[in-house]
Order: sequence, then structure tokens, then C-alpha cells
Amino acid sequence: MHSEKLSISLPLSLVQFVENYKVAKGCKSRSQVIEVALELLRLRELEDAYRDASKEVDADWDVTVADGLTDKTW
Repeated sequence: MHSEKLSISLPLSLVQFVENYKVAKGCKSRSQVIEVALELLRLRELEDAYRDASKEVDADWDVTVADGLTDKTW
């Protein structure tokens, strides 16, 4: 995987959290901790997007896909 170096500034409390997490979880570097955090953020955004999309589903769609069949038909 191609990596690109970034420079970020964080409050001291977050730097301490990153360092403590690195040690506690056996991460190789602070970068790995940030990578884990960003992956979790990406997953949360994806879950939110799926949740929002599921709200847009038309209730009549179930009837359409069932093609008029009911449990009694089976």
C-alpha cells in the first residue's frame, strides 16, 4: 500500500491518548493508531450512509417484489 507522509497538530491530551493506545494495543507507531481511528471513522460514515439510504426505501417496494404473493400462497 502506498503511504503519504502528513504532518498534523493535535492537542496534548490527544497526543497522550494516541501514545497510551499505541502502548496498550501494541501498535507499531502513532501513525498506525491514527490509521485505526480513521478506519473506524470511515466505517461509521458508511453505516450512517446505509442507515440514511434504508430510510428512503419505498414501503410499496415489498409488495412489488412479492409479486402479489402472500404467505398463504406458499
